[in-house]
Formats: sequence, C-alpha cells, structure tokens
Amino acid sequence: MSKAGKRILSSVRKARPFARGETDKGFVVHVPDEVNVRAIRKRLTLTRLEFANRFGFLPDAVKEWETGRRTPDRSARVVLKIVEHEPEAVRRALAA
Repeated sequence: MSKAGKRILSSVRKARPFARGETDKGFVVHVPDEVNVRAIRKRLTLTRLEFANRFGFLPDAVKEWETGRRTPDRSARVVLKIVEHEPEAVRRALAA
C-alpha cells in the first residue's frame, strides 16, 4: 500500500469511533467569527424582545448585534449557534 493510502486508512480508523459516538477524543469545537442573529431570529419568527427573553440575552444586545454596533462575544456565539440548530434544546435547558 502507498504511503498516502496508509495515511488515509489510519485517518479512517481514527475517525470511525468518533463518528459512531464512541469517543470525543480529538473533537475540537469550532466557534464561528460571525453569526447572523437577525436571520436566526427571523427564522424563528420572534420579535427582538421575544428572542432575547426566550434565550437569555439582553434585548439591547440583540438590537446592537443585529444593527452591527456590537458583535456577540465567543460565549454568545456558541449559544446562538445552538439556538440556530436546536432552539428547543436551549429552551429546555433554560426552563425554570
């Protein structure tokens, strides 16, 4: 087998347990530099106030993110990506 073939096979063997959910070793979180807050909110058909209240953000922060006056910090971007893909998971996690 060629050197490249051996490397590919080795990579597949390492990736298989991760893909099966058997390990998270080697998993690296990707936090995007930008998040389109307005697009997420509009897709959920929420007002700024409803969006802020539902997901624990300050209403003024949501407004400033959407108008480009401020950028969400790293932690907020993580939560916003979760809201984008799994809003019900965030709702359940933050329920009283």
